[in-house]
Amino acid sequence: MGYRIKEAFYSLQGEGFHSGRPAIFCRFSNCNLWTGREADRAQAVCQFCDTDFLGTDGQNGGQFKIADDLAKHLLTLWPETNPTDKEPAHPHPFVVLTGGEPLLQVDQTLVDSFHEHGFEIAIETNGTQKAPQGIDWICVSPKANAPLILDEGNELKLVYPQADCPPEKVAGLPFDHFYLQAMDDADPTIQARNLKATLDYCLAHPQWKLSLQTHKILGVD
Repeated sequence: MGYRIKEAFYSLQGEGFHSGRPAIFCRFSNCNLWTGREADRAQAVCQFCDTDFLGTDGQNGGQFKIADDLAKHLLTLWPETNPTDKEPAHPHPFVVLTGGEPLLQVDQTLVDSFHEHGFEIAIETNGTQKAPQGIDWICVSPKANAPLILDEGNELKLVYPQADCPPEKVAGLPFDHFYLQAMDDADPTIQARNLKATLDYCLAHPQWKLSLQTHKILGVD
C-alpha cells in the first residue's frame, strides 16, 4: 500500500528528551483519534491537536510505494558532511516519525529500511497501536479516553491537564523519562493557567520533567 507523508523537513526537535537536537521530521498522514477536519473536532477522541496531517501536499510530502524510496527521500534532507572532515560529525541521520499517528503506517519493512540507510529512528505516537521491532526511541503521548496499547518505551510525554488522563494514571508505566507539557490554548489566560498548573505539578512530583514547545518559542518550523 505504500506510505502517505504529509510533510518532511529538517529542523530542531522542540520537545521532550531530545529538545534542541537536529532531526529530520517525517509527518505521516492520518490519525485514528481525529480526522483532522475542524468540523469533526468536537466529536474527536483527541480534541486539542494543533497539527495539519491531512493529505500529502506539504513540503517534501508525497506517496511512496516502497520503504526504500522513502528512506532515500529523507536522506536528501540531512546535511552533507564536509568532505574535508576526517570523520563524519553526524554519521547517523536522526529521523523523527510523527503524525497524525505514524504507527498506522510504520511497519517492520520501513524500520529495517531506515536502519539499512544508517538512520537512528525516533517515533512520536499516541500509543494506541503496537510498534514494530527495532525503533531506537519511542515517545508515547497518551490521550484521555483512548486505549493505551503501547505502554512502555523510552519517553512518556503527557499533555496536561487532561481530566480523564491525570499523570498518576500513567506514572507507574515502564518508561525511562516522564514529561509534562502544558496544553496549548488560543486564550492566553487559559494558556497561562495550564502552564502554571504544569509547573506546579512537576515541582510537587519530581518524577516528572517539564517539556516546553521550544520550536514555537523560537519561531522554528
